[in-house]
Amino acid sequence: MAASKAYKTKFPVARIKKIMQADEDVGKVAQVTPIVISRALELFMQQIILASTAKTRERGAKRVTVGHMKQAVMETEMFDFLEEIVGRVGDVGGEGSPKEEE
Repeated sequence: MAASKAYKTKFPVARIKKIMQADEDVGKVAQVTPIVISRALELFMQQIILASTAKTRERGAKRVTVGHMKQAVMETEMFDFLEEIVGRVGDVGGEGSPKEEE
């Protein structure tokens, strides 16, 4: 990627920069930094969605539920850092029950 070539991000770069600068310990942020963070966020979202849809298919469901996402996080080593957060989320909607086909 050339320095003059603009990268179309899927997440708002200005908002990412604002969140980064909300921390008093963060000084100036290089122009490319929020773009890199945006791309990393895209890749992270792809991975968690792929893991969640795999759990949905395993259960024969048609819709991804909170339970599928929770199971994907709990069973995927890459998402270990999220286990505490999803541990606080209750299992909503029966986790891929046949009722989801509606």
